[in-house]
Amino acid sequence: MIRRLVLDVLKPHSPSVIELSEALSKLEGVEAVNIIIYEIDQHVENAKIVIGGNRIDFEGVKKKLEEMGAAIHSIDQVAAGERIIEEVGTPQDRSARV
Repeated sequence: MIRRLVLDVLKPHSPSVIELSEALSKLEGVEAVNIIIYEIDQHVENAKIVIGGNRIDFEGVKKKLEEMGAAIHSIDQVAAGERIIEEVGTPQDRSARV
């Protein structure tokens, strides 16, 4: 069972992030949605979408995004199972930032 999804999404200006977040939050198994716009173009917006819940249906999320004119660029994080393992820093993480 998927508990967290972090998606990089390209969306048109309309619908707004408010409308998009409300639509995603109504999907079965979704308990929370955060949308952060990190780039705005003349016609589109790039967004980081974080979805949390107890049984997130990826195909349902993908379908809803497509219905609203958005496209998934990448799946940047997935957490699945009985609980979420929070990210832990390692020495390799520090060397990757140099």
